[in-house]
Amino acid sequence: MEFGRRRQPLGGYGRNVAWLFPLLLLVGIVLLDFNTGERFRIVSWIVLVPGTAAAICGAWTTGLYVVLAVVTYVAVDSAWPGQYRAGLGDFILVALGGLLAVLACVARVRKERQSLHIRDIAETTRRTVLRPLPAPWAGLEHAGVYLAADVDAQVGGDFYDIQPGPHGPRILVGDVQGKGLGAVETAAALLGTFREAGYHEKDLATVAERLETRMLRHRWHVAALGRDDGDRFATAVLIGFPEGSPETVELVNFGHEAALAVGPRGVRELPSGDGLPIGFGDLGGGLPPVHRVRLADDETLLLVTDGVTEARDPGGAFYPLVQDITPAVTTDPAQTHPRALVRRVRDGVLRHCRGHLADDTTVFAVRRLRGAEGEEGGEGAEGDEAEGRSRV
Repeated sequence: MEFGRRRQPLGGYGRNVAWLFPLLLLVGIVLLDFNTGERFRIVSWIVLVPGTAAAICGAWTTGLYVVLAVVTYVAVDSAWPGQYRAGLGDFILVALGGLLAVLACVARVRKERQSLHIRDIAETTRRTVLRPLPAPWAGLEHAGVYLAADVDAQVGGDFYDIQPGPHGPRILVGDVQGKGLGAVETAAALLGTFREAGYHEKDLATVAERLETRMLRHRWHVAALGRDDGDRFATAVLIGFPEGSPETVELVNFGHEAALAVGPRGVRELPSGDGLPIGFGDLGGGLPPVHRVRLADDETLLLVTDGVTEARDPGGAFYPLVQDITPAVTTDPAQTHPRALVRRVRDGVLRHCRGHLADDTTVFAVRRLRGAEGEEGGEGAEGDEAEGRSRV
């Protein structure tokens, strides 16, 4: 899906045929007026023409229909004998109705432009939090999809990113508690720290510590501003692909949904549940440990937020993630490809909840590239792919 693309207003431009509807209405009113006889004159209904144009056309097109409606009214009414003419009163009605239609159209077009501007702002915010990732990137194949529970918002508290670096690529997938701009602000703060620490710090534990510190600093700042969202936290999974260990990944789970290793032999759950969310480290005696786990060459890491695992069907049953994907990947190994895997989970969630998402939903899949495909182009590659993003 492409975001931020401006929608053309309905104003008779290009191949837009919205201007035909008021014209057909005008012709129909004229024909009816001549065929219903002198006892039932409906020429004054022509006031509906500029009103219809105001709803679906641009301001200039609406103005042209006002003029056309007034001229047509005068011509049609003059064709009748004097005693059957609608007269001055209906002429004023048509003229005044046309003027009001133009004013209404101007207000509608202005509102549409404001809405488009707000969507552009939302798109810019989305691209800041969920920046486009070239595919492949940092020696990894990846695919991700973000579905906002509020379709007009386009962005929420879910986040994910890949950060290349001299110590191997790192991945962060998480979910900020709460909704709204405060959640977006928190996600942006965490991602900013991750992008710096994930590049410079050698140990993944240090990256995790930096994230915890950033959350605490962010909460202190918000509290100092007097805002009531100063107790936010975030669940997240931090993953590192160490250089020189092609079959090993490092993982820190901040109270997030367990990462899944998906391969032709099935689905297995990686360590989880041993750490508190980011921002609560002082309550649990420290940060969660770094786990080193094996990841086979043919396995793909699947990470989701609780919008997936807590999606319910009309009967209240949760979406069975593992049970849904296991038969597919064991039957067809091609389904373990990140793009195919993300597509399957996305479609499965939407099918399960009948398209009614109760929470923001993120699905992210990643695996190492194999052989020569794993050669990465460096940090500057992202700038060369300004429009690049994971598509499923």
